[in-house]
Amino acid sequence: MTIILHHLENSRSQRIIWLLEELGLDYEIKRYERDPKTQKAPASLKAIHPLGKSPMIEDDGEVIIETAVIAEYLVEKAGGKLGAPADKKGARLYNQYLHFAEGSMMPPLYGLLVVGRLGPLGWPARKPVGQMVTDLLVWLESELAGRDYFAGSQLTAADIMMSFPLEACQVRAGLDERYPNLLAWLERIHARPQYRTALEKGGPYAYA
Repeated sequence: MTIILHHLENSRSQRIIWLLEELGLDYEIKRYERDPKTQKAPASLKAIHPLGKSPMIEDDGEVIIETAVIAEYLVEKAGGKLGAPADKKGARLYNQYLHFAEGSMMPPLYGLLVVGRLGPLGWPARKPVGQMVTDLLVWLESELAGRDYFAGSQLTAADIMMSFPLEACQVRAGLDERYPNLLAWLERIHARPQYRTALEKGGPYAYA
């Protein structure tokens, strides 16, 4: 049965298209556009799941939500391809970064977005929230000092999960030449043909 991905433009669901391309699984994309004024997802997504969030996939009659859970599900479906490395440290790093992307990176990035939209009311929060992001980037830069990918020497689903927050950081949160290891990692993932194909299939994506 073909996997259906409910994909919102300019969103973290772009990662799931890339993952599906890397895994070679059969899938169909159903695209949704953001409201041009509010930038929110359309109400039609709530017909698929009450929370109306993207990404979500349908497979074997089940709707699955949460990006990391979807990633784990698809990796298992593909027989473990792009899953945790065999060594203990690699497996730990894989699980760490699979969930770090949403659990640690996205909250302050979302905070910066909200603060930016508040205008003068958000100025007091801008510096402390920005410092949170900077602290994360400094640490991640040191993490990639001795390896090409987040879980080791090979691409895994953990890298795919980390792509969206780090691409967002490059656009709006100070990821620049001060972080050469992170920039080199972005160049590596962006050069992959599966990544380029996913961009073509996904439609508008502001962070690549």
